[in-house]
Amino acid sequence: MSDIVIAAERLSKSYLVGHQSAERESYIALRDVIAREARNFARKGLDFVRGRQIVQGDEVEEFWALRDVSFEVARGEVLGIIGRNGAGKSTVLKILSRITEPTRGRVTIRGRVASLLEIGTGFHPELTGRENIYLNGAILGMSQREIRKKFDEIVAFAEVEQFLDTPVKRFSSGMYVRLAFSVAAHLEPEILIVDEVLAVGDTAFQAKCLGKMAEVKSGGRTVLFVSHNLAAIQTLSDRAIMLDRGRTCCAGATETVVARYLSHGVPREGVTLTDRSDRLGNGRLRFTGVQFLDRDGKPVSEIISGDKLIIDATYVTDGSIDAARIILASSFWNQLGGPAVLFASDEMGVMFDHLATEGRLYIEIPRFLLRGGTYSLKLIASHLTTAPENLYDAIEGAATLRVLPGDFWKSGYSNRSGSYCVMDASMRMARIES
Repeated sequence: MSDIVIAAERLSKSYLVGHQSAERESYIALRDVIAREARNFARKGLDFVRGRQIVQGDEVEEFWALRDVSFEVARGEVLGIIGRNGAGKSTVLKILSRITEPTRGRVTIRGRVASLLEIGTGFHPELTGRENIYLNGAILGMSQREIRKKFDEIVAFAEVEQFLDTPVKRFSSGMYVRLAFSVAAHLEPEILIVDEVLAVGDTAFQAKCLGKMAEVKSGGRTVLFVSHNLAAIQTLSDRAIMLDRGRTCCAGATETVVARYLSHGVPREGVTLTDRSDRLGNGRLRFTGVQFLDRDGKPVSEIISGDKLIIDATYVTDGSIDAARIILASSFWNQLGGPAVLFASDEMGVMFDHLATEGRLYIEIPRFLLRGGTYSLKLIASHLTTAPENLYDAIEGAATLRVLPGDFWKSGYSNRSGSYCVMDASMRMARIES
């Protein structure tokens, strides 16, 4: 138990949200308006006396951002927290950073905490970069001696030497986040809390931040890491938890939690294609549905570049098609409407010995090599003689797959987004002999 540095027990956080009631009457009497405002004034006055939150609007709703979230983090562990927007991730970090208090539950923290929740948190816009390093370090609980010891490293990492004595209000957002991250990462807190700020800045800086995070991890410090960059979560985190609507819906090994996140909310029946009126072909074979499956056979709508993907398409036939003379194919198209990759049975050397009246087509891709982006799937069925009259079925935009940048080369860095593929390669340098 002494190795547990963060213990969250049944954390819950509620907020009061005000709404203006919709008036259905076409005419509202003045006395009704006065009566309503009088009631609102009385309610706000009572809330003020009781020390409660004062909410605008004449209808008040209680919104629970967190409900009974519990977890423990051991010393030197990196915990990833994932979830869709509004899941409660930032609320957890704000409670751990003592920015807000939980409505119910409690948190026990053993160690000095540094938080990087928003760009420039703790920065004063009128002070220079140099002055803000000392100010932010003091806010994080560091002594002047500690700050001076790390000062040169902070400035070098942030790459703001030229503007060090310029008020930070003149900094760009990229300069802001570089300096803010550099201060938090270099002042050696025992616990580092990082929200989704690494998405800000250019690609080179994001790679630099991930490298620093890996260095922090190897140094034995405890890190709580919130990010939508699932490749970074998988690379850096020892464990992960997934939040959904304020509750913990999955916790455990990072790979398992990420797989659950990618499949969360995807209907098991996939996309139905029976009513598609924009299809081409004579209809002797018709695709009826399609879905994407991950390595465990679970439906997904997102995948990390480099992971395994299975295309599962269902079809019906009229029973008159020769299985040995059919081509079944699928292709992915990028957001610009250009072809990205094609999988066709004749090119792959696949021959079918039978064709069920109702059947499934599986296309298994051990490593899906397209980079990050959104791709649409086209399904095609035709006779080997590819004349227009021999086209059985063709559906463009049958389904949409979102590909997230992945750590394809296991280097600790995510590959860039873009409508082209990655592949195995090596790189080296050699001296030119004279």
